[in-house]
Amino acid sequence: MLRALATLLTFGLLSLPILEAAPYPERRFSQEPPDPSQEQDQGPGYENFTAEQLDNLLSPIALYPDPLLAQLFVAATFPDQVEEAARYVRANSQNGVDDQDWDVSVRAIAHYPTVVEMMADRIDWTTSVGQAYVNQSTDVASSVQHLRHMARGAGNLQSSQEEEVLEHDNYIAITPYQPQYIYVPSYDPAIIYYRRPAWGPALTFGIGFPIGAWLNLDFRWGYGGGWGGVYYTGWRREGWGRDCWNCGWINRSRGRVNVVNNVYINNRYNNITVNRNVIHREVNPNNLARYNAVHRNVSYSNVQVNNQRASRSNSGNIGRTPIRGGSTGPAVRPSTQAGGGNPPGAPHKIIDRNIDRNSPRIDQYRGRDTTPPHTASQPAHQQRPAPTPAPRAESRPIAPQPAARRPPPQPPTRQAPPPPVYRPAPHAFSPNEGNFNPRASSQRGQASRQAPPARPAPQPRAQSRPAPPPRGGEKRKP
Repeated sequence: MLRALATLLTFGLLSLPILEAAPYPERRFSQEPPDPSQEQDQGPGYENFTAEQLDNLLSPIALYPDPLLAQLFVAATFPDQVEEAARYVRANSQNGVDDQDWDVSVRAIAHYPTVVEMMADRIDWTTSVGQAYVNQSTDVASSVQHLRHMARGAGNLQSSQEEEVLEHDNYIAITPYQPQYIYVPSYDPAIIYYRRPAWGPALTFGIGFPIGAWLNLDFRWGYGGGWGGVYYTGWRREGWGRDCWNCGWINRSRGRVNVVNNVYINNRYNNITVNRNVIHREVNPNNLARYNAVHRNVSYSNVQVNNQRASRSNSGNIGRTPIRGGSTGPAVRPSTQAGGGNPPGAPHKIIDRNIDRNSPRIDQYRGRDTTPPHTASQPAHQQRPAPTPAPRAESRPIAPQPAARRPPPQPPTRQAPPPPVYRPAPHAFSPNEGNFNPRASSQRGQASRQAPPARPAPQPRAQSRPAPPPRGGEKRKP
C-alpha cells in the first residue's frame, strides 16, 4: 500500500515540471497587406429608387403586354448585350437571332426590332430599369400595378382587338388577344395616366409581331398573396391551376407556336438568371430626368451616389477578367493628362458600336505620320537632289611642233557645268508654268505699255475722169 502510494507520488512529482514547461500557443498575425478585392466597400451603400422615381422610369412600358414586359425586365440587366443585339438586328433583321450567344431574354427581345432599338437608344434608362429590377423586383411590380390602375381610372385602359385587359383581386394583367400576334402599344405617359386626350385614342398600336416560343416568361400577379413576379411558363398547356387566372393567352397561342425548341424551352430556365453586376455600371442622371412625366421635379441624386460607389468598385477590378454582360468590363484607370479626359479603355457606346477595340491593327497608324519626313525646311521643289555636274573634260597634250612655231602653253580648258534645271512642284493648273521667265515677261509688259508708232496719213484717191461726150449719131436715152 505504501509502496503504491510512493509510486503515484513519484510520478506526480515528475509530471509537474513537464506540465508547467509546456508553452501556450501564441497567435500569429499575417504581416501581408490585405487583398483589396476582399475588403468590403466602406462608402455609402447602394441607394434604391424611390416610388416616384420608379413611376417615372416605368411609365413608358408599364402598359406593355405581360409576356413582353417580363422579357424586357430581365434583358435590361444585360445592357451590353442589348446594344449588341440592336446592332445585329439593324444589319440582319431577325435572321439568326436564335443562334447568338446572348442571354435568352435578350434573344427574345431581339425578335421585336422596335423594342430592342428603343432600349439601345436609351441605354442609361435601360441600365436603370435593370438595376431596379435586380434590387427592387417587388417595388417594380408594385409600380407597374400602380400605373395601370391610374390609366384604367382615367378611362384609357380597356380590352381591344390587340390586347386583353384582365382584373382579378385588385391586380391588372395585360395579355395578347390575337393567338399569332402581339402588339406593342404607343402612348404619351404625360396624358394616359391622368386624362383622356382631346382627340383620338390614348393608346395606339402599330403592326403586329409574331408570337413565338421565345415568349416563355409571364407575370404571376397575386400568387401567394403577394405581388408575385416574373416566372418561367414553359408554354405548359394546363397553366398553373387556380393561381393562373391570366394564362388564357398561352392556351390560345400554344397550338400555333413551335414549342419543340431547346433554345427557349428548357428545364434549366426554371431559375431565371439576371446579371447582378449591372449595379456596377455608371448612369448619367441627366438622361433620367427627361422621363419625369408622372411626377414632376424628381431629382436623381441617389444615382450619383451609386455612380461613385460603382466607380470605386470598378477601380478595384483593374486587371480582372471582364464578365460578359456585366459592367466591370475592362480595366479603367484615371487619366494622367492635365485636364482629365476619358481614361484609356473606358467604355464608350459610340466607339464600341463601330470599332473593335480588341483588333491588333487599331494602333497601327495611331499617332503616326504616314508622309515621308523632310530633310530641310525648304520648298518641296528645292528639296530634290541637285543634278550631278558633268565630268570635267580632260586636256589632251598638243603634238610637238617646231620650236619657232610652238605657241605658248595654255592652261587646260574647263567645261562649265550646265545650269541646274528648275523643276517646280506639281501644280493643279498648267504643267508648263516651270518655263516662266520673269525678265522676258517684264520686257514684254514694258513694250506693250509704250505708245504705238504714228501711222502715215492715207494718200488721197485719184479723181474720177469725166464721162466722154457722146459721139455723133448716138442718142441718149431720155
